[in-house]
Amino acid sequence: MLIRKNQRKVKFERKSTETEIIAELNLDGKGSANVKTGIGILDHMLELFAFHGLFDLKMEVKKADTEIDIHHTNEDIGIVLGKIFKKALGDMNGIKRFGFAAAPMESTFSEVILDIGGRGYLKLDLQGASGTKIQDGYALTYLEHFLESFANNLGANLVVNVNNVSEDLHTTLETAFKALGLALCDAVRIESRRGGVPSTKGIID
Repeated sequence: MLIRKNQRKVKFERKSTETEIIAELNLDGKGSANVKTGIGILDHMLELFAFHGLFDLKMEVKKADTEIDIHHTNEDIGIVLGKIFKKALGDMNGIKRFGFAAAPMESTFSEVILDIGGRGYLKLDLQGASGTKIQDGYALTYLEHFLESFANNLGANLVVNVNNVSEDLHTTLETAFKALGLALCDAVRIESRRGGVPSTKGIID
């Protein structure tokens, strides 16, 4: 039996000694976002991700140890995002499972390929990244930590290729997050011809 769209709405809260994060997600939304992580550039990227993925996303970091740095907060946001997507997908019944998308900005473009197959894995290829600057305390290393946390907690094989990385970090991140939203939108879409879990094993866990 296919999952009804109105069943793919969830709330989630994660508390640790370092962070406290609450989130709400509607997989079948219209792309609205209300994100308050305390990391300005990441807020903007998650808004772009939700808009182009057509997800309704609310997220707030209630507690963080950003007085040290943004490492734990950035990583834990990735964890929460992965967990809330997995929770919203339930037993994966009827989803397409695979997604691919690309998004350009000026001479930089990102390609995202993903498979929500139950196994978390990230391959991030940054071509020409040596001159990219840190912005709002954020750097390309944080992008890798975020994506790895997201992929592992969703249970997705995620490949992200960023071509001709810009010296402007904002430009580089924007192409990656837009492409991720577009690819994920494709992967979580209910396939009308699919009568069950999209795996010959009969289960994705």
